[in-house]
Amino acid sequence: MRRKIPSLQALACFEAAARHESYTRAAQELAMTQGAVSRQITSLEEFVGVPLFRRTRHGVVLTERGADYAAQVAPRLLGLEQDTLSVMAPQGRSASVHLAAVPTFATRWLIPRLASFKAVQPELTIHIETQTRPFMFADTPFDAALYCGTPEQVANWAGTHALRLLSEDVLPVCSPQWLPQGKPLSPQAIAALPLLQQSTRPMAWRQWFDAMQVADAPMALAGPRYELFSMTAAAAASGLGLALVPRLLVEAELARGELVIACDAPLQGERAYYLVWPERTDERAALGAFRQWLQAELAI
Repeated sequence: MRRKIPSLQALACFEAAARHESYTRAAQELAMTQGAVSRQITSLEEFVGVPLFRRTRHGVVLTERGADYAAQVAPRLLGLEQDTLSVMAPQGRSASVHLAAVPTFATRWLIPRLASFKAVQPELTIHIETQTRPFMFADTPFDAALYCGTPEQVANWAGTHALRLLSEDVLPVCSPQWLPQGKPLSPQAIAALPLLQQSTRPMAWRQWFDAMQVADAPMALAGPRYELFSMTAAAAASGLGLALVPRLLVEAELARGELVIACDAPLQGERAYYLVWPERTDERAALGAFRQWLQAELAI
């Protein structure tokens, strides 16, 4: 029986155009011409019998049906890609764990420790992709996630189990140039200095000053904003200002002297790092081995 499925190329063009809401940017990503992308999407619209995009003076926007379809197509294309890569992998190396992870924790904490994991599990491969928000595991190829959030956020992640790994205590760090005498700064002194902001934590400095009982902190919400902790740490090491970051993510910079602790008064918040995995009875042995290694690494 012939399946009622459009061409993969048409679906790939649609997914990219839906993500960018632009045929031009989709064409750039796929190394195609804008006209070729447009023709593929037109053929897809003819196939499904409904308009997927609405043309405007400023470009294209998804129709309601198009948005629903895009939400279904994207994870299936990703899953198909991962299945294909698994088949292409050499035999005997197929045991793997596909992780979604918050990026800086993955690069600063997990990846430097994977050599020790490889030593005890040489036949198991860890794949890592960036993901910062909760998602439905059924719609993705992920086996587990390394997630940073509050206990409430983790509890509200439907259909999952969670293992608390590490607390997230943040403290002010800066380039040594901000401490010419080598002495730490008071919270009151920090309040008058340039502060670097984490775009995902817009109230972080305000919360730290409140914990330090500093009411007059006019710069608490001001300053350049960076999306990732790694960006904020790099900006601080470059002397652009003071950053409020989890110590566990800047241990290397502190050890090398690129960053110093401006005030050793960490803010102990609710957030922590968790391993999250879906509830199901057929848990893969590879995921169990990875979780056991994490527990041994952290002695939890």
